[in-house]
Amino acid sequence: MALTDAELARYHADGYLVMSQLVIPERMQRLSAEVDGLHEQMQQHEPDGVGVAWEQFPDQRPPRIRQLMNSERVCPMVDAISRDDALLSVLAQVIGPDVLLFHSKLMMKAAHDGSFTPWHQDWGYWRQHCEAPSQVNCMLAIDAATEANGCIRFVPGSHKQGPLDHSSFDSSSFNIGLPGDLDAYDAVPVALQPGDAVIFGPLVIHGSAPNTSPSHRRANTFAFDRVSNRNPDLPPDRLRLGQYGAPAAVYASIV
Repeated sequence: MALTDAELARYHADGYLVMSQLVIPERMQRLSAEVDGLHEQMQQHEPDGVGVAWEQFPDQRPPRIRQLMNSERVCPMVDAISRDDALLSVLAQVIGPDVLLFHSKLMMKAAHDGSFTPWHQDWGYWRQHCEAPSQVNCMLAIDAATEANGCIRFVPGSHKQGPLDHSSFDSSSFNIGLPGDLDAYDAVPVALQPGDAVIFGPLVIHGSAPNTSPSHRRANTFAFDRVSNRNPDLPPDRLRLGQYGAPAAVYASIV
């Protein structure tokens, strides 16, 4: 599933690119089944190495998962998709021959309750852990993502500004970001069907509206990076393509 020259040019120009039907329906059905019930399961027991941020409500409703970090540890299909040949062939084009899974995270924007995701660059969160903004994020839609249920929005070309200073927010999920409400940027909403994905770099500005609709907007975001940009003590199970200890690649900036 290699990207064409035109698709690569669009990715570098806009900072993101939609890939239709990256994952076949049968695998998406299995993934959706694995995700069902996680709210209750994680309240009963949160496994080691899994980090959960919750949506809290002022009334008596039980909390709902907002983010679940290291989702490959609780969803076998998430782990399998992170090793998929079609996805890795695309990553090899934009990252290089040695690719690791930086992290995998479930984004559970629940119907009626999913909150606003502030504008941000992923690099604002990752700059403390890596030397260079060489990551590629892949957000896979589990449910249909629409403007009504808070699909992701991108500011095309905003990555060309380079890293921006972020402010701290009082939140257990997105605790830093850029100031402004949903209308602060001239952004493009990206609608996705289950199995569709959007890849994007760490410097493109993005955010999403609250989910006030009756439909869930669940997604899993896989962040990948080149081996040479990470600490050498990462566990071997994070390697997805190539090898550890490969010569450091020259950083090809997307800005």
